[in-house]
Amino acid sequence: MPHIGLPDLPGIRALMSYRPETSKPLNELVEVLLRGPSTLTRGERELIATVVSSRNECRYCCSIHGAVAAQQLEGGEDLVEKAKQNLAGAALSEKMKALLTIAGEVQLGAKNVSERDIAKARELGATDLEIHDTVLIAAAFCMFNRYVDGLATLTPDDPDFYRERGVVLADKGYVGVSQGYTVDPKKE
Repeated sequence: MPHIGLPDLPGIRALMSYRPETSKPLNELVEVLLRGPSTLTRGERELIATVVSSRNECRYCCSIHGAVAAQQLEGGEDLVEKAKQNLAGAALSEKMKALLTIAGEVQLGAKNVSERDIAKARELGATDLEIHDTVLIAAAFCMFNRYVDGLATLTPDDPDFYRERGVVLADKGYVGVSQGYTVDPKKE
């Protein structure tokens, strides 16, 4: 049960509806990070968000972004699960594994990112912009995970909920779907 009076919507959707004036910049940030121009694919960026959310034990964010990643990556749900459970054994490029390692270090604490981590990612072909965006996605999702779980938002149990929502988000993006959020008339 949510800690405050939120609309009857799952996860961050309830929070976005509750406080729409903050939802616009947050959704715009996610739109740029996960869907904007980049040499990392949309699926790879969604996977970064998924892995960080998994490590933060944020079931809602992990499930929804995992579903979006699965829509966009060859290997689908199996690849997403392998990346969360055993990064070394996942069918990903070595560059992507290095970037996900950096994301994992950010999740533990930003100062855990080392020059060695950065050098390895560069050696495997990562650009400074890809490293930058990986760190920013990881940092942003640490915030989003804490926002969602800190207010104990509703987290559906049905995997089909996330699969269906993942299709919509993969197609329409974050700004497009956020336009449907409304203000809760019971807002305190």
